[in-house]
Amino acid sequence: MDSSHPPSSSDNRFRHNIFHTLYEYSDIILGSIFGVLAWYFHVGSHPYLSVLSAAIAIGAFSLTVSEIAEILAERLEEPYASFVLTFSAVAVEIILLFMIVREAVHTPTALETVKGGIISAVIVDMNVLLGLAVFIGGLSYKEQEHNEDTSSTYTTILLVASSALLVPSILNYTNDSHTLFEASVMIALMLLLFYVAIFIFQTRTHSHFFKATAKSRLFRIKKRLGEEEDEEEENYLFDRLGNVWNFLAIFTLIFVIGMLAELFAADGMPIAKEMGISTGLAGLIIAIIAVAPEIMTAIKAARDDEIQRVINIAMGASTVSIMLTVPILMGLAYLNGIHLTLNFNAFQIGALILTIILAWKTTDDGETNYFEGISHLMFFVGYAIIATLYH
Repeated sequence: MDSSHPPSSSDNRFRHNIFHTLYEYSDIILGSIFGVLAWYFHVGSHPYLSVLSAAIAIGAFSLTVSEIAEILAERLEEPYASFVLTFSAVAVEIILLFMIVREAVHTPTALETVKGGIISAVIVDMNVLLGLAVFIGGLSYKEQEHNEDTSSTYTTILLVASSALLVPSILNYTNDSHTLFEASVMIALMLLLFYVAIFIFQTRTHSHFFKATAKSRLFRIKKRLGEEEDEEEENYLFDRLGNVWNFLAIFTLIFVIGMLAELFAADGMPIAKEMGISTGLAGLIIAIIAVAPEIMTAIKAARDDEIQRVINIAMGASTVSIMLTVPILMGLAYLNGIHLTLNFNAFQIGALILTIILAWKTTDDGETNYFEGISHLMFFVGYAIIATLYH
């Protein structure tokens, strides 16, 4: 006679809870495991494994930062909701690029990688993030609507900012390094002051430019159907924490990401030099690592028919990438005895301006569809090919 008993409902529920918990916290678990491995491989002089482990850990912890930022964003109104999402992502970008800047003492080409990373972050935001989100959203909805004032304002800001970066690039042909550095400092200060004006415009005088003109259809449907999904989400630790504790969690994770970025830079730059990886491709890889969690957030928003949030994230992050990343990196580099100048090459500036023009054409009418998403993705493929081969 078989003495075995079928599993009880309590056993099944226990297993379900275990698997659900592992799934919900998989990013933290993955980040912790690969973070330890990155340190172990770094100490053991295994640079390839160290870089790979650090990249995975940074991506996993960045995803956690993105999830916490999304929770905070849901509690705040626009434009502050998008600010939380964009600043959390850009903070990771600044940390990664700053660690590369510090490597310039040993590897002079590191500064070119940083410049490539700054431009690539905007290219990835405006083409991969926006393109994928618009494409995937367009497959579910024939057309998705957003506030056309949002894209019009952001593209104007980005066009002015990218034109300002032309100044030190043109002065680079004078062969006067002192003049080039002075011009770079002036442009960085101008961008910083310009961002102050933008911040006031966005949060005080014209905040309605950055808000959706109508609520998402899916948002209304979910609200009518009940709170079942919300009740399940409340089990997630960061859903239960208050705003202050969530902000502290973000700062803690960003600190951990900073330590991992140091390992990534220390082992990654010699590998890039050894393998002959172009500075453009290296910058692109860094940008993709930094922006990856933001891309997932944007795709989720597009699926929920919240294309306004996608526009705010993509263009808002691009704006912050230029207006704040540039002056902050220049200041941090100067404090470390390194002169970072803004003499981007013609390919980088050209790709940046063409990206902004493309974004203006695809979003200016306040509607997006999947073909416009494909257009951005094809532009990125072309950029990636040239970045790989351009030396």
